[in-house]
Amino acid sequence: MGFDYALVHIKYTIPPAVLLTFLYRPLFTRLDIYKIGFLITVAVVSTIPWDSYLIRHDIWSYPSHVIIGPTVFDIPLEEVFFFVIQTYNTSLLYLILSKPTFQPVYLRSEKLVGHSHDPKPSQWPYYKLLGQLFFTAIIVTSALMINTGQEATYAGLILVWATPFLLLLWTFAYQFILGLPISNTAIPIALPTLYLWIVDTLALKRGTWVISHGTTFGYHLWDGLEIEEALFFLMTNMLIVFGQLAFDNALSILYTFPNLFPDPPTLPSPSLLVRALLVPASKYDPDRIRGLQDAVSRLKRKSRSFFLASATFQGQIRTDLLLLYSFCRVADDLVDDAPSQEEASLWIERMRAFLQTAYESEKSDTCPEEYVRKNFPPSVHSALLQLPITKVSRKPLDELLDGFDMDLAFSNKLSDHPIKEEADLDLYAQRVAGTVALMCIALILHDYKSILSKDDRARVLDAGNRMGIALQCVNIARDIAVDAEMGRVYLPTSWIASAGLSYQSVLKTPHGTRIEKLRSKLLDKAFLLYEDSRGAIEALPIEARAPLRVAVESYMEIGRMLRQEGYEVKAGRATVPMCRRLSVAWRALNHL
Repeated sequence: MGFDYALVHIKYTIPPAVLLTFLYRPLFTRLDIYKIGFLITVAVVSTIPWDSYLIRHDIWSYPSHVIIGPTVFDIPLEEVFFFVIQTYNTSLLYLILSKPTFQPVYLRSEKLVGHSHDPKPSQWPYYKLLGQLFFTAIIVTSALMINTGQEATYAGLILVWATPFLLLLWTFAYQFILGLPISNTAIPIALPTLYLWIVDTLALKRGTWVISHGTTFGYHLWDGLEIEEALFFLMTNMLIVFGQLAFDNALSILYTFPNLFPDPPTLPSPSLLVRALLVPASKYDPDRIRGLQDAVSRLKRKSRSFFLASATFQGQIRTDLLLLYSFCRVADDLVDDAPSQEEASLWIERMRAFLQTAYESEKSDTCPEEYVRKNFPPSVHSALLQLPITKVSRKPLDELLDGFDMDLAFSNKLSDHPIKEEADLDLYAQRVAGTVALMCIALILHDYKSILSKDDRARVLDAGNRMGIALQCVNIARDIAVDAEMGRVYLPTSWIASAGLSYQSVLKTPHGTRIEKLRSKLLDKAFLLYEDSRGAIEALPIEARAPLRVAVESYMEIGRMLRQEGYEVKAGRATVPMCRRLSVAWRALNHL
């Protein structure tokens, strides 16, 4: 009886697990626990027979003085724990590194591509076939290695055990394995493999486990690490990451294509995951994928704060929020970028007509797709057509367009200034931002099947509306100079007059001591609303609380920077450095 093997875990495998758990703890969801638990179960069940065979046939062994004693099918408990802890550590590293990536945009429909008169077959099926042939060749070669002699036995047994699983996972997840960034694929394989190579070298030199002579080639990756051991840890980490990729591939299919899987559960069963993986890629909706790709692109360009926050959401809700944001962004840009007030008004009317067509498609003679393609530029088709109208009501979208009408009133010489009093500011902010908050909450309550009572739901929605107003006040405070260049001043004229200024003077000179006092007054209002409403976040489903805190705090940090004494808004905008945004996100996730 000994503790050498147990000390390997205490020194080298448990500390990384503790560190990775600490880093990822605020982001842990039931889905993550489900994924890791599923993969650990598969790893243990599939490895025990193979490892037991190696021990019984003296391929490797564990001296009695290095293990505590109890075994499972001749495998020391410390070794069984190694299956668990390696899978856990590599899985957690994968989750951390892949978190910023919105994986559904890497799905490929594999339909005929190119011009309609000259379609070309997709190349992806050929990549799939080449990979299958590659792994099949390895399986055949490894079987021959086992039969040819003692020196190739260990390497052959590693390959003949691991490669069939890799072949299966490749067949299911080849699009993600090839298409995702290396932060999702190569790095979570390489880092733990290199680390375990070092740990294995130390253990072999101490005699914690022993490889039988005559069953290896005798080559070393470096002094103390036989090539077969290096191969073993490479293959096992590939299995873990490929397993995670296959799992996420299935989730992406479930949450991306409502025509194939309407309203999928938050925790899909293994059979449902397999059904998703078995769907031919030719059945994927390319318009849906394109809509998500456009949404992600807009988010990266237009809102770095929300893009950071979106990475903390998971599954269906992340998809729905991106599509909602894409619509709101496109609608706002159509109005703001219009060369004339007449054209801006035309876009608003067309969007109203689109909403009527979309929400009353059963009563309309015109289908939404037909209306959009006839009345909007191609660059915005996906944003309109992928709006999740089945999950949000029409009212807040109509009110959003009412807010755009208030924007246009600034350019209408015949209209009065639309924001005279603080109540007008509240109305405007509620229309352009409170509505967005309400729709986000509606999506959360739908996707997570909330059981809030009617009163609690009303309270949360009211708090969300007030939080939206707070965030819009921060937005206005930040963009005073930018808005002035567009001929707009969103500060109430009553505030402007009380500061000894005129509407025209603010347009002409949107800076100075008195402007800063007005900015501070607006920020005071924003933070008062923020403090009054942020507690309602904790009434939402637990999976959405931390991500929403990140979204809110990331934006309110702009207000905190504006409040700093001596801070100057550059080019009309306040920016938050990346390191500070990450710090804010970390504190919000941990509810500090």
